[in-house]
Amino acid sequence: MLSLAVILILSYLAGSIPGSVWVGQWMHGVDIRLHGSRNAGATNVFRVLGWKAGVLASFVDLGKGLLAAGVIASLRLDALPAGFAVWQMEVVVRLLAGVAAIIGHMYPVWAGFRGGKGVNTAAGVLFALTPATMGITLAIFLIVLLSSRYVSVASLSAAAAFPSVVAIRRYVFDIERVDPSLLVFGIAITVSIVLAHRTNIRRLFSGTENRIRSFRPAQGMKGRGEL
Repeated sequence: MLSLAVILILSYLAGSIPGSVWVGQWMHGVDIRLHGSRNAGATNVFRVLGWKAGVLASFVDLGKGLLAAGVIASLRLDALPAGFAVWQMEVVVRLLAGVAAIIGHMYPVWAGFRGGKGVNTAAGVLFALTPATMGITLAIFLIVLLSSRYVSVASLSAAAAFPSVVAIRRYVFDIERVDPSLLVFGIAITVSIVLAHRTNIRRLFSGTENRIRSFRPAQGMKGRGEL
């Protein structure tokens, strides 16, 4: 099982790349964890530093998931187990690599274990595994975002939508390419994202959650001189 151990370690290290922190420091000399929501995620970068930094941070976070599940998971130093009766071991290994990357994003060794909530990195993992399902999930995210103007609500909706779409494609339309392990993983991701958004959920119920006022390119708090 040397292959699996190496894959998990490398995936965690890749996920630990603190894109939002490094982008903020490189572009503006700002530690994003000291401003806004104090979360080291792309949404806070958009809010505090504007759309340019936010887009770059988002690409880094997505890329970490794609790298772990799409590239690192393909490393082979020894033979992998044959798998389970209904699960493809190849998919399971890619999922485990993705989980390691998400954990790395949330608890990055390169940034004092203070990371983001893992939504973009999870999206990158799932795009590597099932782009069609993620395309549908992304559409749901955008619809909810445009209608509610809450990033947190859109993220939670997308997290819940993914396992639902997997189940429909697998068990309603009988698409064999959708491995059942994706359903289990999708449910686990949904639970972890809901837990990571506990403070957002409390703010939603109290009416204090940050809402997008305009979909024009974000200038950010720094651009408005609020830092």
